[in-house]
Amino acid sequence: MMKNSTKILSRIYIWLILIILYAPIVFIAVFSFTEAKSLGNWTGFSFSLYKNLFSGSMQNSSALLSAVENTLLIALIASLLATMLGTVAAIGIHNMKGRAKNVMTFLNNIPMINPDIITGVSLFLLFVFLHISQGYTTVVLAHITFCTPYVVLNVLPKLSQMNPNIYEAALDLGATPTQALRKVMIPALRPGMISGFILSFTMSLDDFAVTFFTRGTIGLDTLSTYIYADARKGGLTPELKPLMTILFLVILVVLLVINIRQSKNNDKK
Repeated sequence: MMKNSTKILSRIYIWLILIILYAPIVFIAVFSFTEAKSLGNWTGFSFSLYKNLFSGSMQNSSALLSAVENTLLIALIASLLATMLGTVAAIGIHNMKGRAKNVMTFLNNIPMINPDIITGVSLFLLFVFLHISQGYTTVVLAHITFCTPYVVLNVLPKLSQMNPNIYEAALDLGATPTQALRKVMIPALRPGMISGFILSFTMSLDDFAVTFFTRGTIGLDTLSTYIYADARKGGLTPELKPLMTILFLVILVVLLVINIRQSKNNDKK
């Protein structure tokens, strides 16, 4: 009896957490199908906000689309470069021994638990000290900086699972280190690299503090900084509701496809 009660309570707890996490997203998605300007005011089912978003008839349409374009492009560049750097760094850390390996693992974890505002201010001061003009380049460099540790964290477990003799066997069979890395190690590390890329891409899309401090004064806006500036004017642009819904659905579909493919690959093994 006690066991059944504990099981029921644990399920209720999990569902409660899920409701708290996803209720705001569902709320925004529902109210993206009404013409009301203010969130929470239902004036009837309508696709007008979606039409305004894609037709460009909304106010400040070019600014919002430019912010979305900047966000996606910065996230794509930063996550690709972070995946490459993080994979190489993970291989280097994995091959270390003893205290050096523990120290490097510890140093890699610090940026992930460090508050974003400290990272943003630190990078801002670094760019000022180095006399680097802030703009697109500094934002991309900043995003690579805080994304790379997440890739390292995802690739290291795959390195631990991999047979270390495979790489050496490839070298013994005449492969160059580059060929062994490309044809032996990368295929074995691919699941961790993909996970690190997706996590980096999501972190970059979500970032505000680091972007805010490193974008400079040239008018560069990402989606997060655009929403911040829009909210300070007294309210959010209504077309942000369908945009947030679309972004969430795209990310959800991508994650579902990746998980389904991974489960199929695991079943084959």
